Amino acid sequence: MDHSFWDLEDVDTRPPEMIFLFQIYYSCLREKKISQLRDSLITEVSKFLSVSRGIACTLLVQNRWSKTLLYDKWFSDEKSVREAVGLLPEKQESPKQLDFCCCNICFGEIKIENTLSAPCGAHPFCLDCWKTYLTVSINNNGPGCLKMPCPEPGCKAYVGLDIVDSLASDSDKDKYYGYLSSSYVEGTLNLKWCPGPGCNLAIRLDEYGPKGYDVTCNCSHRFCWNCLEETHRPVDCETADTWRKQHTCFEADTVRWILSYTKPCPKCRRNIEKNQGCNHMKCGSPCGFEFCWLCLEKWSHDHYCNKYEDEKNEGESTSVDTDNRKYFDRDEHYYERWLSNHKSREIAVANLKCTRNGIIETLACVQGEKKWKLMFVIDALEQIVECRLVLKWSYAYGYYLSLAKSKKMALFEYMQGEAEAALERLHHCAEKEIQKYVLCPSPDFNDFRVKLTNLTCAVQTYFENLVRAFEDDFLF
Repeated sequence: MDHSFWDLEDVDTRPPEMIFLFQIYYSCLREKKISQLRDSLITEVSKFLSVSRGIACTLLVQNRWSKTLLYDKWFSDEKSVREAVGLLPEKQESPKQLDFCCCNICFGEIKIENTLSAPCGAHPFCLDCWKTYLTVSINNNGPGCLKMPCPEPGCKAYVGLDIVDSLASDSDKDKYYGYLSSSYVEGTLNLKWCPGPGCNLAIRLDEYGPKGYDVTCNCSHRFCWNCLEETHRPVDCETADTWRKQHTCFEADTVRWILSYTKPCPKCRRNIEKNQGCNHMKCGSPCGFEFCWLCLEKWSHDHYCNKYEDEKNEGESTSVDTDNRKYFDRDEHYYERWLSNHKSREIAVANLKCTRNGIIETLACVQGEKKWKLMFVIDALEQIVECRLVLKWSYAYGYYLSLAKSKKMALFEYMQGEAEAALERLHHCAEKEIQKYVLCPSPDFNDFRVKLTNLTCAVQTYFENLVRAFEDDFLF
């Protein structure tokens, strides 16, 4: 059956992510579709150069599957291209004119019809030796079997698809074609394997964007196309890599983990673990004190704590120790918030999965609603997951911006603070306020629907503005 590009069994064309401003379309390809694209390219080159499919495949592997590069080389110096892969313009006289020939592996006298040569056409070997040679090469050489040479010492010819198809066992063929597909994906500029654990899908970009771009595989793994790491917008790949390297010390991470996930209540000093996503904390009974997780100040709805305050005591002399303390204080400020949003996003992802897998059905049953009418809850949670990631990496951006003492810092902190405050309100509503509607029917459920929907739209607007500012480098 011929599967078209739009066959939903093999590909999934996705729209752009909700908060990014330029449109990038991409497809998630299964193994079957990858094989179709690979074989189509081999056939095209075979017809265009008037060579066998096996030779066309060998030439493409040698040129990293770039038909443009291959054609340029072929038509500028065809003889050199042929010699590089053991394909001479004129074949040597074939021993198949005789009834028998000697196999140079087992040294047996073999009927000529029971022998086979590599594309060089000059070195026939018996079929049994060929099968053994293929099995050993495919199983021992891994991807190197794609450049399997003719068994004759010194021969430059490569064993191609034709011989593998006719003599290799089914299991060896599967391995060979698996290596061939991997080579095709790795050599094609707009194709990459999804780096998600256990995922065997490839991502194909249908067009290139002006800057870095993020993709989400069908396995739900989301990554940066350029560096294949976790998505890190609004910072570029180089900045994200520098940030990761700067914060990979095990001991430092252990201390920061404790600082980020366990803190004492500012009022009663009892340790509290953060096990939900939003930063609005409430100490347990009998204390009941409400405070901000990040700065430990009393909570209010217009609370902001995204700015780093560089404390300067009058009369304090400048020293190396003072400069180091300020450096680590600044680092701690931004890293703690980066890590807090990382943790909040993990909780939001888990909450989203739980909601999809059961909570949404419970909510529909309790409130007497149809499931499709409750998609506003899923939309809110998806928005939270996306925005937590952007907010997380905005703190890495802010850290390096603060080191540069940029005049853009005030505008950045204002826009980041507005977006973060809106996200906290949405996260609190979607994570805590929803609980009472899951437990029992409520006449004000429609009011909750309107509130959550409006908060979702507001957060989207705030983060669209923030991302637009990053894209424009805060130049207005």
